[in-house]
Amino acid sequence: VQLQASGGGLVQAGGSLRLSCAASGRMFSRYNMGWFRQAPGKEREFVAGISRSGSRTTYADSVKDRFTISRDNDKKMVFLQMNSLKPDDTAVYHCAADWAITSAAVATTTSDYDSWGQGTQVTVSS
Repeated sequence: VQLQASGGGLVQAGGSLRLSCAASGRMFSRYNMGWFRQAPGKEREFVAGISRSGSRTTYADSVKDRFTISRDNDKKMVFLQMNSLKPDDTAVYHCAADWAITSAAVATTTSDYDSWGQGTQVTVSS
């Protein structure tokens, strides 16, 4: 599966952004999907993940209650709604796909994901 992220930009603290990830290829609905981010000088970190059907989601503690991940399998899209943004959220955001069996838990480590899209820059000013 090939992935293309978009929707990043510059926003003031407290603002909102919605990231999108468009997938191409077959069997998108067989993949768990995740969002990761990487700030300058830091390692890539998990942000949010969603199961194949969308019934299960998981979030990093740092974004819980502010970010919401969702997906539309018919359109082969994954979204990340980001509210109450903080300067610490500034990073390049990447979407990723993890080929998963039905009952697999949503992975939170980069090594579990098979495909990655190019990132989209999110900058939050104070």
